[in-house]
Amino acid sequence: MKHTTNMLFLLITSFILASCSSNNKQDKTQPNILFIMTDDHALQAISSYGHPISKLAPTPNIDRLAKEGFLFTENYCANSICGPSRASVLTGKHSHANGFMKNDGTKFNGEQATISNILQENGFETAVIGKWHLNSLPVGFDYYRILNDQGEYNNPDFITKEGTTQETGYVTELITEFTQDWLSNRNSDKPFFLMMQHKAPHRNWVPAEKYYRLFENTEFPIPDNYFDNYQGRQAAGGQEMNIYVDAYEGHDLKMVTGLDSDTLLYDRWPDVFFGRMTDEERKTFLEAYRERNNDYYLTERTEKEKAEWKLQRYLQDYLACVKSVDESIGEMYQYLEENDLLENTIVVYTSDQGFFLGEHGWFDKRWMYEESFRMPLIIRNPFIDKKGVSINQFTQNIDFAPTFLDMLGVDSPTDMQGESILPLMESNSEDVPWRESLYYHYYEYPGFHSVKAHNGVKKGHFKLIHFYKDKVWEMYDLDKDPDEMHNIYGQAEYKTKQEELHNELDSLILKYQVPDKYLH
Repeated sequence: MKHTTNMLFLLITSFILASCSSNNKQDKTQPNILFIMTDDHALQAISSYGHPISKLAPTPNIDRLAKEGFLFTENYCANSICGPSRASVLTGKHSHANGFMKNDGTKFNGEQATISNILQENGFETAVIGKWHLNSLPVGFDYYRILNDQGEYNNPDFITKEGTTQETGYVTELITEFTQDWLSNRNSDKPFFLMMQHKAPHRNWVPAEKYYRLFENTEFPIPDNYFDNYQGRQAAGGQEMNIYVDAYEGHDLKMVTGLDSDTLLYDRWPDVFFGRMTDEERKTFLEAYRERNNDYYLTERTEKEKAEWKLQRYLQDYLACVKSVDESIGEMYQYLEENDLLENTIVVYTSDQGFFLGEHGWFDKRWMYEESFRMPLIIRNPFIDKKGVSINQFTQNIDFAPTFLDMLGVDSPTDMQGESILPLMESNSEDVPWRESLYYHYYEYPGFHSVKAHNGVKKGHFKLIHFYKDKVWEMYDLDKDPDEMHNIYGQAEYKTKQEELHNELDSLILKYQVPDKYLH
């Protein structure tokens, strides 16, 4: 009888201790968010979106998120450049409203209402790891480990609250490692909001060593408008982002001075490329590229063929960087699964904007043209019993903050300009009343790449762009002209549609309270 009583006591004690232990852990009905943002990842390079390029360089781990969640096919940025896009993500506001319009040294005001500040005040543990690029230190984050400015691919510097340290390794792998370290050591009785922000595949597209030769024998499709002459598009003709004219042959294209050379052609920023590598790393890099670089000098080519060669080099390196990103997504998925976090963590995958992969002859972004304006968005939400759903309504990066707050059960400030897209995921998206147009505004001119300042509206399959300092207008019918090659502004048959777009643009300027000083 005494033995039975002792056993009963031990069972009751064990039950109480287990209950206490479970009470100290996060409630599994409370969602977390893992927000993964890459830099300059074109949706043409994500195989879920079905572009021919991605068929040769698939992204199976990112695709898995789409198969288990929601693929947004019409998602756009508000200002296609790194810092301003990040500011819109944090604040839910257009650039003029959050105060960060350019990458020109402006400091982001982290004291304003941001997703991190709001969630931190509501009991979430917050962290940002990777690229920040807002010219100020993060505010509203319990932990940060951010790259210095743009960051470097090899042996990069990371800034924490304790100071700056150079780390040994490849940046994508380091960010993945540091993210998992934080998750393993976080306060596990709190829900978390974690921003994992990769540098890749930002310029100058340096792959991980194991992927230097990944695509060396792959020939990627050349866009039909790679040799665009910009006829009828005055602003497009004045840019400085052409792959075969403006890309730096050493820094960007990894070309050397001659046959069997170990010296890069003119390298504008040596400290962020070879300057970050050890002697052995430089040797390995040059050996991996030697045969292809020698081929450039040994084979007689026309100017057109040289331009095509440079496109292939650009795409080979860019897509090899994407390979490491996709591998990182797979590792994060596995980590969440192994640590019992997959079914209460919402995973968001996006980029800070779109990117040109040779369309119009270009690399980079900035324009309101589709390749730059349109950006990937994939959300795996285990709290919604839907999988493999495509959402085709217009969404924008100003919608991210109110959406995250909505998914986490926190009220949004009334001055956020975006809208929660959660209803599009929870209901039949076609039945949800939703916006019919999008506002865009790019400010950084004069500036790098010489893209003229412009704003505009997209409504349905039509687009109106105003290069307001030059008083130049462009208009496109994307059904008939998806590559935006034919400016139809001023054509008589589009007079009614043109007036409609002008009215819609005026309406959005009024809605978002864009100051007049930014419109001239």
